[in-house]
Amino acid sequence: MTTMADVARHAGVSVATVSHVLNETRTVRPGTRAAVLDAIDELGYTHNTLARSLVTSRTRSIGLAVSAISNPYFTEILQGVESSALEAGYSLLIADPHDDPEHELKVVRLLHERRVDGMIVAPSAAPAGMVQYVTRRAVPTVFLDRLVGEEHDQVCAENTAPVRELVEHLAGLGHTRIGLVAGLPGLSTTTERVQGYREGLRARGLPFVPELLAGGNSEARGAEAATRHLLAASRPPTAIITANNAMTIGTLQALRDLGREVPHDIALACFDDFSWADLFSPRLTAVCQPSKEIGATAVRLLLERLEEPGRPPRTLRLPCTFVHRTSCGCREDGTGPGGGSRTGPGGQEHTASRGGDSTAPGSRAQERNRTP
Repeated sequence: MTTMADVARHAGVSVATVSHVLNETRTVRPGTRAAVLDAIDELGYTHNTLARSLVTSRTRSIGLAVSAISNPYFTEILQGVESSALEAGYSLLIADPHDDPEHELKVVRLLHERRVDGMIVAPSAAPAGMVQYVTRRAVPTVFLDRLVGEEHDQVCAENTAPVRELVEHLAGLGHTRIGLVAGLPGLSTTTERVQGYREGLRARGLPFVPELLAGGNSEARGAEAATRHLLAASRPPTAIITANNAMTIGTLQALRDLGREVPHDIALACFDDFSWADLFSPRLTAVCQPSKEIGATAVRLLLERLEEPGRPPRTLRLPCTFVHRTSCGCREDGTGPGGGSRTGPGGQEHTASRGGDSTAPGSRAQERNRTP
């Protein structure tokens, strides 16, 4: 087996220099560094990362706790996390908390016991135990998608403004009874999207009707039941907004079973775009979240926290994009069902909410700093 001493002899340097190159514990001149890396490559040397972690107290690993990894939205977040982590030289340990507070605490504890340098967590609807665990133990943690309070680093998409825009778009097409299939109670995403729904109604002078708001618990089966409940009302909605992609599938299932044709019988618009939304007939009008960017931003926040533990916590909100298709009742050319120009977002696709001042050149995120 090739040793560090073999690499040092081949490169004509000391073993200490090889160690500094591998562990990044001291700056090494570019030419010397290149010679060491060439020797490593030629000899096929494999660095002992376990030994390195004992020296540096760092494992260069990140724990990722995200529920419903099979959900396309979280799959894309995972891709953003993984590519950014690997680029920075970090590996990932992944766990699924199943949106269950007890299991969430268990997997976070297990990740911590694996000595990850930090964690990225999409919290459950009742995350108090998990948040208390990472706070008391000072585990560097970034929360994504769902917010837990501005005492922590966190990143998510804008939720309120995009849903308000969906409501206003449907109202502009003449709908006065617009239903919402909302997510799991307790999640910040659910609260903010319901807020956007109510703001959109208010902006268009429409009353909030409690019977037009139904909970789908953020999953397909719940959305199917919620849709049936909405359509059983004495005055059912003529348009429905679904608050995530899993619930969109459940709503479509219910509409099909009930013989309701979209958009001829009822209009549909969705929060969360997904890759096959363009393949449905009709094509689904949706709000697209910057999921990969959310994942990459979470990694950036975590690495900055590792480098500067005392910095103020930050909350970043990334803007969404309105993707206009035909399930809302508009034509392919963007005009309303009667052929005239539709009321609402202009063009086929545009940013649904803008985050104010950017935090870096090219960044679209809105950042709020809070000093503890």
